[in-house]
Amino acid sequence: MTLSVRKVAAVAALGAALTGCAGGSGAPQGAGQARMGTPAASGPATSPPPSPPTSPQAGTPARVPTLAPGPGGLTPVFERARQRTEKTVALTFDADMTSDQGPRAASGERFDNPELITALRRLKVPATVFMTGRWAEEYPDQAKAIGTDPNFEIANHSYSHHAFKSPCYGLPALDAPAARADVERAFAAFKKAGAVNTVPYFRFPGGCYDEQALRALGPAKVTAVQWDVVSGDAFAKDPDAVAEQVLAGVKPGSLVVMHCTRSAAPVTEQAVEKIVPELRKRGYRFVKVSELMGK
Repeated sequence: MTLSVRKVAAVAALGAALTGCAGGSGAPQGAGQARMGTPAASGPATSPPPSPPTSPQAGTPARVPTLAPGPGGLTPVFERARQRTEKTVALTFDADMTSDQGPRAASGERFDNPELITALRRLKVPATVFMTGRWAEEYPDQAKAIGTDPNFEIANHSYSHHAFKSPCYGLPALDAPAARADVERAFAAFKKAGAVNTVPYFRFPGGCYDEQALRALGPAKVTAVQWDVVSGDAFAKDPDAVAEQVLAGVKPGSLVVMHCTRSAAPVTEQAVEKIVPELRKRGYRFVKVSELMGK
């Protein structure tokens, strides 16, 4: 399989994972999806000179960089840092769980991946976890442990993992008022779990958004964070293939999307064990999204 075919397959697998998380059966629907690495049609938002991330005090970041709102208050979108020389890369992990997956969790399906978090700590890799509020409710001890560890920061991946535009891989769609409430409910779930290293960043479920979604999210005052490297870990069975895809795609300032969900991404921890030493050998330094955005 050529690399280009692998990338297409990876995007399809990511869509399949999102469909599986929703409990739906629809295939990825290309029309209306956010294009990987492409800002919204309204144009990229400009950023004021950001303050550098400060050292957490009692586990709470005092201030983190954000992007300025776009025209008419549109939520800004960040996809990678435009760097020429400094080799920094951000690994991000989506902790996906939808609002209706309680019965599946009760029957034994695991939406967490504590081995992955342990590996990141052992490898001393800072990371940003895009968590759904429902995941934090299901695994409050893990949400608190991640959200009080200075090595990590928790960003918002919605409460329900429902779509903010339609179509989006078969995910149920929210209207504008419900979308705003969904974001606030997720932040409330993080707070209830005791997570304090939370940042005002948001990742659209499925990566799907349009101008209407960016406008609806505006009052939440978050920066939307996408990616420029798809890891292909969704439903992957070969960690070497996942590692190869990431290593082939990373460039200075890259933002990699991976998953912290065992049932949907069972080989992510093994892939990370291969990715991290190789990127360090190539001179890369791992950072959280807040530091990458600050650059």
